Amino acid sequence: MCGIAGILDLTGKREPSRAKVERMAEAVLHRGPDDKGYLFAPGLGLASRRLSIVGLGDGNQPIFNEDRTVAVVYNGELFDYPERKAELEAKGHVFRTHTDTEIIVHLYEEHGEDVFQELKGQFALALVDFTKRTVFLARDRVGICPLHWSQQGDWLVFGSEIKALLASGEVAAAADPRGLDHMFTFFAMGARRTMFEGVNSLLPGHYLKIEFRQDARRTEIRERRYWDFDFPDAGQEEDPEDSNKLIDDFESTFRRAVEIRLRADVPVVGYLSGGVDSAYVLANASKVRGSPVPSFTIQIPGKSLDEKDDALVTARHLGSQPTILRCDSKVITDAYPRLISAADCPVIDTSCAAMWCLANEVHNQGYKVAMTGEGSDEAFAGYVWFKMRNLTYWLDFAGSQSSDSFSRFIRKRAAPETKLDDLRRIDETVGGAHAQMLLYHLVSQSRDRYFSADLKDRLGDKNAYEDLSLDLERMRRWSPLNQSLYFGYKVMLAGLLMNHKGDRIAMANSVETRYPFLDDDVIAFASRLHPRWKLRGLTRDKYLLRQAAARMLPKEVAFRPKGMFRAPMAETFLNDPPPFVQQLISEKALRKTGYFDVEAVRSDIALFGKGKAAKLGTFANMGLNGVLATQLWHHLYLDGSLCDLPNHEPKPHVERPNKTQAAA
Repeated sequence: MCGIAGILDLTGKREPSRAKVERMAEAVLHRGPDDKGYLFAPGLGLASRRLSIVGLGDGNQPIFNEDRTVAVVYNGELFDYPERKAELEAKGHVFRTHTDTEIIVHLYEEHGEDVFQELKGQFALALVDFTKRTVFLARDRVGICPLHWSQQGDWLVFGSEIKALLASGEVAAAADPRGLDHMFTFFAMGARRTMFEGVNSLLPGHYLKIEFRQDARRTEIRERRYWDFDFPDAGQEEDPEDSNKLIDDFESTFRRAVEIRLRADVPVVGYLSGGVDSAYVLANASKVRGSPVPSFTIQIPGKSLDEKDDALVTARHLGSQPTILRCDSKVITDAYPRLISAADCPVIDTSCAAMWCLANEVHNQGYKVAMTGEGSDEAFAGYVWFKMRNLTYWLDFAGSQSSDSFSRFIRKRAAPETKLDDLRRIDETVGGAHAQMLLYHLVSQSRDRYFSADLKDRLGDKNAYEDLSLDLERMRRWSPLNQSLYFGYKVMLAGLLMNHKGDRIAMANSVETRYPFLDDDVIAFASRLHPRWKLRGLTRDKYLLRQAAARMLPKEVAFRPKGMFRAPMAETFLNDPPPFVQQLISEKALRKTGYFDVEAVRSDIALFGKGKAAKLGTFANMGLNGVLATQLWHHLYLDGSLCDLPNHEPKPHVERPNKTQAAA
């Protein structure tokens, strides 16, 4: 994993400022502390910061093809690189390094613009074809690796993180109100839109093509999709009678996904929660490696939050040496500025700060790579909203869409002031009343509760759903459950789990995270199955996965009910607010930013001091956390005068194996 950045002159004439490109690279130093490289030519200046994982001694970037007519700077891992390298060498290609990066330039020689469909793994890259005077910016299929860009006149500025764009001096730091609306609707950033005006996120499965013109006039930036999730038409899904054969096939597919993600020239460890997803990853990794893989677990104090004991059941069963981090409110509060700085946006989910601490501990123990279980719930319908929505599909008899109407009725009951026409318009925008719609509807109530009148005026009648990139024509052909799974892949996975709960916090600590459940073959395997192999009734979620896990793990682990990994929300900061939090939510600071209704926010915050915060309910509580996170983001990126951040650093309590055990 690495960080990339660069500036393109869209006229193809001027060589960008070296000083600006170097500043951009320094802004993402954490993504690649091991090495750096630059490429300058008329029309372009590219930078790479390298985290050395494969080809430790000779993977310096940029990397060229044999005659130096093609070059690439790249962030990511291509897990099938040994096989692809052998294929390319058999065709006569000559390799000069031992890194996976080099297969990109040779695959481009073979496939041209179709090269991105050939890349198996996680990546963001900038590829230059000097002969055709063309530059491509591309991102992996599911959005594991980030890539942002902005056009400023004749210049295109891009980078792995937005802070790199800001460091160029070409992009002004200004808030985009519609980006904030995304955060208060989806608690995620899963679209092109970001929190910064004029800054775009390149969508997963997409690339930009910049083809310099012969007449030196400004060229057009073309965005193209090369891949998207797909499912069989309803009624055409695979539904085998032989469950043992199906489990065998899944087991083989998943084990291969784990096997290739163990490929590295450095040790690989695993994140371990109390659930079946990370446990199944760790079990397969230990089996493939032939010895237990070290595990890292977060302990959140609280009866319904603490996963330590459940995780230790798995660790002991597998013989894994566990590291346990105890992250209380003080630890999370102290980590939050680092979390917001890593994410380049407000973060509502407090558990992300605990994940930041976990990645930090992985780094502190000298590791660079960790495997995790994200992507399982999207593939196998693990979240509670899939179960709730599944109970209503029986209403859709004779081709009706009565379950959609029922969903709108429930949402209307939850927020009586909402107009049914508005709910219907939202559903039409995204292709139906998906399983997540009630959740997002409830989350967005804090938007109405806390946004200032000025911010509401600036937003007008726009809603965040309009920015989502969904293939509605194809969706209509799929079963309702698969439609909701697709919606989850596109919004929560890319915008939360892979963003400020995944890549950004891991790479802030120079750690690469790998995701076997997001392997191309695993996604394809799960997608083509009949919904009953994913979800049965109200309780039997992740059905096929749990059957497979029962072969390797104790039944109490394989069939343990799904539990959301979470930490206390606003009470983390407001039950006993430290000075910097008090400053951020002061009347003066709230009026200065202008995002929020000062009276509404201050009135609800006062409930914490009176011991009456329970009156707020879960979603207003989340909203107040969003207010604080937004104020903190504004302070870090736009203003710098809202608070005095603390210098002290409360550390999580760590139970770790000794060095001998960790190296075993």
